Amino acid sequence: MLDIVQIMEILPHRYPFLLIDKVLELEPGKRVVAIKNVTMNEPFFQGHFPGFPVMPGVLIIEAMAQSAAILAYTAMGDDAKEKVSYFMAIDNARFRKPVKPGDTLRIEVETLFSKRGIWSCAAKAYVGETLMTEAELKATLGDK
Repeated sequence: MLDIVQIMEILPHRYPFLLIDKVLELEPGKRVVAIKNVTMNEPFFQGHFPGFPVMPGVLIIEAMAQSAAILAYTAMGDDAKEKVSYFMAIDNARFRKPVKPGDTLRIEVETLFSKRGIWSCAAKAYVGETLMTEAELKATLGDK
């Protein structure tokens, strides 16, 4: 549904910190399904870990947060252009299995609530049908 050029029109992130490659499904304000293709060319694999490359959990959480930001930004329409997303909380994070080069991370995010500029979302990341990571994310869209 959204390619990388369209994603870059929504998110302020850029390489090497843009962690979403494609959006497959989008219901603004409700639900998003995004893809991160994990390749050996990622700069973090040089040191995490030599001989046993594993995507850092914090970056999986960040990919989930970027997916959630797409959900919020698209729900706000033009009002989102002067906003930036700030983390407020990460709750109940669970890292079930390591994500490795060659994996396609499918990120599913659903809005739990949105009130007074605060968004709460349930996020899950899968490789195939295997749940790799899950967390509840809270963020606010503040002025740039």
